[in-house]
Amino acid sequence: MNKISALLACAALLFAGSVQGQTQQINDYNTALHLLQAGYRNPYGVSKVEDIKATMDRILVYLDQQTPPQLLDRNTNQPITDFSKVTEGASLARGGFRLISYEWGVTYGAMLAAGEATGDARYTNYTKDRFSFIAQAVAPYREAMKTNPSLRSPFNSVLNPGALDDAGAMCVAMIQASLSGANQNLRPMIDNYVNYIMNKEYRLADGTLARNRPQKNSVWLDDMFMGIPAIAYMGALTKDKKYFDEAVRQIDLFSTKMFVKEKGLYMHGWIESSPDHPCFHWGRANGWAILTLVEVLDVLPKDHPGYPKVLAQLRAHIKGIASYQSGEGFWHQLLDRPDSYLETSATAIYTYCIAHAINQGWIDAIAYGPVAQLGWNAVSTKVNEKGQVEGTCVGTGMGFDPAFYYYRPVDVMAAHGYGPVLFAGAEMINLVKKQHPKLNDSAVQFYDKAIPGSAAIFSVE
Repeated sequence: MNKISALLACAALLFAGSVQGQTQQINDYNTALHLLQAGYRNPYGVSKVEDIKATMDRILVYLDQQTPPQLLDRNTNQPITDFSKVTEGASLARGGFRLISYEWGVTYGAMLAAGEATGDARYTNYTKDRFSFIAQAVAPYREAMKTNPSLRSPFNSVLNPGALDDAGAMCVAMIQASLSGANQNLRPMIDNYVNYIMNKEYRLADGTLARNRPQKNSVWLDDMFMGIPAIAYMGALTKDKKYFDEAVRQIDLFSTKMFVKEKGLYMHGWIESSPDHPCFHWGRANGWAILTLVEVLDVLPKDHPGYPKVLAQLRAHIKGIASYQSGEGFWHQLLDRPDSYLETSATAIYTYCIAHAINQGWIDAIAYGPVAQLGWNAVSTKVNEKGQVEGTCVGTGMGFDPAFYYYRPVDVMAAHGYGPVLFAGAEMINLVKKQHPKLNDSAVQFYDKAIPGSAAIFSVE
């Protein structure tokens, strides 16, 4: 009897033993114990495209209902259809989530990616329709505010950004929509966002994008994402090298201050006046950092002198992140503290970035394909039947003690989880189609074909 026949015979004995468990006890003499079924808590194995899309579709239907693109008259609560009649009595229709926010900038970009990966125009149209609405509604306010700067507007964060949170993520998604051909009327808003990031945002003396809270001259890791990708994408839109140069410079400034090489992780905060910085490796902030590196590499010309350094930084960060993945497939709220809770949004961002890096040829598929697959398997369990994303940490400031992060609430209305999960699903579809993310021993794949469903129990040494 050859090896394959022997293993199949053992499998048959194992199945028989499970049926006749009352009369025959499995032991080392009558069963190959390494064939016993593992007790995985989450789905294990390679996902099917149709299953990934089904999970994403639930989110799409839910968000489409929760984010109506409407302007309402505050007095009558009726929709405003004539946008030329600028009024201070207008407000955006209230759904579950805001149409204009950095969280939804991520979601708009993810919808575009999902449309491309699935071929389902509903995802693309989600972003296209809402951007068209915003552009049409914002235009008359822009004109009216030239003569009346104090005019109150439901689009104040678009017309007068006051923080990187207002500008960066929305700007990136708008440029992505413009470059893809989904929308062509977004340039005035794009230019305004980029002008804020480049010329108005507070900076340290060395030029690092910064804030004056919670302490003077604080650097937040979140701001890598809130500012840098928009700068790089403006380079892609205009072909002006100065934007690529600035994006690379900012990555270097942030990484020099905040990347802990020994762990391969970024700290969440950096305080200029402090010799010892609050070194907490918050999951989602590291997610914003790795997403920054990925989005910059997507548009940074390969012949740019900074390209090798940015790519090396991405590889170092992915290596660090991968080493902290839990056995459940999730990552923890504080990455290096396994007694902190498992968090969805960070896990989804890492899954997307690692899968995308594989698909772009930036990292090794053999080493990291299973990491991405395990991450998606975990994330998929957090999308409930309504299409809500569970287990996402709510908005979080900079903390100076671990309890601040350990006890941050999670909620399905935390908008931060939706875009990352859609991004992860879209890129996993690309990964499964492009190169099967094989798990463990290649024999597992063979035996799963011989006995459908058996991959979960085979672990051949």
